[in-house]
Amino acid sequence: MRASDLQPLLQGCAIQSGVINGSWNPFLPQVRDFAKASGHLAKTDALDAQVLAQLAEVMHPQLRPLPDADTRVLAAVLTRRRQLVEMLTAEKNRLLSAAAPIRKRVRVHIAWLERELDQTNTALAEAIRHSPVWREKDDLLQSVPGVGPVVTSTLLASLPELDTLTNKQIAALVGVAPRNRDSGTLRGGRTVWGGCARCSIWPPLSPPGSIR
Repeated sequence: MRASDLQPLLQGCAIQSGVINGSWNPFLPQVRDFAKASGHLAKTDALDAQVLAQLAEVMHPQLRPLPDADTRVLAAVLTRRRQLVEMLTAEKNRLLSAAAPIRKRVRVHIAWLERELDQTNTALAEAIRHSPVWREKDDLLQSVPGVGPVVTSTLLASLPELDTLTNKQIAALVGVAPRNRDSGTLRGGRTVWGGCARCSIWPPLSPPGSIR
């Protein structure tokens, strides 16, 4: 089991005990870049702890508010939905080249996955509708053309900062803000890159196409 798999469990225990009230993701690629820049090319648990302590002392990373219990449950259901979609896509692709003896079993599995996906979508919708705060945000988000329940549930579970930051700050956090790379003869070009890992799972959005 990876350390990142234990992070939510450790955070939950720390929240309940009152040890922490904010968090910062220690699994970002920038952490390894900082280690290399500091001359730490080897990688052990002890060195990782030392690098994280040095990075926190030097960079003072901004803490992210920890999600409450309901938000953690919503994120878990959303993760399960993503897993079902991935398995369903894989089985449908497998069906195209499946041998005759196993084709029936693949279809049975696809039908089961589709039922599970429907039940998960229902669970997501009910969780949002039962919360007055989430329901208000959900109605506001879905008033935007092209934004549906999957996008809104992802936003609510993965981006609690949505109503606390400016539009530019949110764009930079998600990774859709154009960034300049003016160096040497390069001038004027802007590219979209970066963003937090928890936002990288979102489906790509194309507002103009959605509106059309």
